[in-house]
Amino acid sequence: MRIPLPGSLLSRAFLLIVILIVLSLAASVAIFRHAEQEPRSRQMAQLVVSVVNLTRAAVMSAAPEWRGALLAELAESEGLRVQIAEIDEVLDPLPGHPPELRLMVEKVRHTLGDNTRFAAQRNGVEALWVSFFIGSEEFWVALPSERLEHPVSQALLMWGSVVLLLALLGAYYIARQVVHPLKRLALSAQQLGQGGTPLPLPERGAQEVIAVSAAFNQMSADLAANERERALVLAGISHDLRTPLARVRLAAELISEASLREGLCKDVEQMDAVIRQFLDYARLDENENATKVEIDALVREVTNGFSAASRSIKLDLQAMTALTVRPLLLKRALANLLDNAIKYGGGEITVQLCSEADKAVLAVMDRGAGIPAEQCVAVKRPFIRLEAARSDVSGAGLGLAIVERAARLHHGEFHLEQRDGGGLVAKLVLPQ
Repeated sequence: MRIPLPGSLLSRAFLLIVILIVLSLAASVAIFRHAEQEPRSRQMAQLVVSVVNLTRAAVMSAAPEWRGALLAELAESEGLRVQIAEIDEVLDPLPGHPPELRLMVEKVRHTLGDNTRFAAQRNGVEALWVSFFIGSEEFWVALPSERLEHPVSQALLMWGSVVLLLALLGAYYIARQVVHPLKRLALSAQQLGQGGTPLPLPERGAQEVIAVSAAFNQMSADLAANERERALVLAGISHDLRTPLARVRLAAELISEASLREGLCKDVEQMDAVIRQFLDYARLDENENATKVEIDALVREVTNGFSAASRSIKLDLQAMTALTVRPLLLKRALANLLDNAIKYGGGEITVQLCSEADKAVLAVMDRGAGIPAEQCVAVKRPFIRLEAARSDVSGAGLGLAIVERAARLHHGEFHLEQRDGGGLVAKLVLPQ
């Protein structure tokens, strides 16, 4: 049977250190008790033997008429009660578990004789009762329990509690020293993965923590620098390529031959679409702020823009609460799915929005050529074109890769599945 463990590293580390501290204290107490048993048992046995011998000597040396007064004096001053054994007396044996008592009984009998009896209660009176003989007559002497008990000092309990409390606080501090930097690193990495720029991690603490924090800060700074350079390069590409394309388009309008003019315009539009797709994939609105959006309204807005390009787009939208998403990013992902379905979907497209297992599922279904199961993962990578089905000869092979990246930035998933009866189901799963 596997024992369930806490989920957080702080709880696990703290629990492990506490268990080690408790086991160490328990082992220390057990070793101390074991080392103390023999001396304590010998001390108890010597006390019992001394009391019995002194009592026997006192009783034997006292005159018969003074024995009653002597026994009363012993009971009043020393707490010792001496009584003659009776035939019908009721005895309760000593508890058999404490090892100190067993060792004490063995040592007393070794000194006083094997016929020495012990009792924890005699005729309803609790004490340590020990028998002895004067001639053939048996007597009982009752020793007060407090003389043999070894009570735990309140000061010892208090200081032991203080030590345990300090140990637990130290365990929490040690566990926190390990976990707190990792938690900061995890939050910063999550923020970096969402396209943000996290604050630099504090470079203090243990050497290993300093090294990891410094490496992460350097990586974050390098990524930010690369992002700025990429934005600059993209701006240059957009200007340097689209300006000549615009001039070519204007020049094409002056060509008198219709077929040549249309072919040239089509080539210009194709090149412009490729450039736009490159820019969309590289930029992808990573710095867009997430806001609460009614997803069904967003889907209707995007699909309305494709109604003219498609013969039939059917909407199956389930009403659901607003989701926190990046609207422009989600619109671009849905637009790419609709564009893919219009190109290869065979004219019949269904856009479905529903909730499954606390997640919002946005699916675009068509009846066109499907994607082989072994290529469903590869086609979502950049610059991948399929050999037969849905080959993107007019684009850069980035349409589905943009959807995959958008799903990742939303902490969601993107799946491609074969539709029953033929066709493709493209599912964009978003956390609610």
